[in-house]
Amino acid sequence: MGGMVVPEVDAGAVPDDVFLLDVREPDEWAAGHAPDAVHIPLGALQGRVAELPAGVPVYVVCRVGGRSAQAVAWLNHVGREAVNVGGGMRSWAAAGRPVVAEHGGRPFIA
Repeated sequence: MGGMVVPEVDAGAVPDDVFLLDVREPDEWAAGHAPDAVHIPLGALQGRVAELPAGVPVYVVCRVGGRSAQAVAWLNHVGREAVNVGGGMRSWAAAGRPVVAEHGGRPFIA
């Protein structure tokens, strides 16, 4: 994996109408996620890749950008088009992008 370059975009520059995949764990997702994101934890991604749309770029986010970079590298390796959201949900929230929490979960703190 070392040295593999993954396509990346700053969290504040992610277009509004893209397919956004959140690969964090369920407790992280519940604490706060982008309103239109789809949640598939990183560990489940290989078994659920068919749930992702083909032919469009998938933007992948985690907490700070590490797990999403792994997911992007794998997705591109298997022939999908994927882009890492640099800085993860921390940068997403810091950029003023919308964040929603699940049913009374504590609000996400960047």
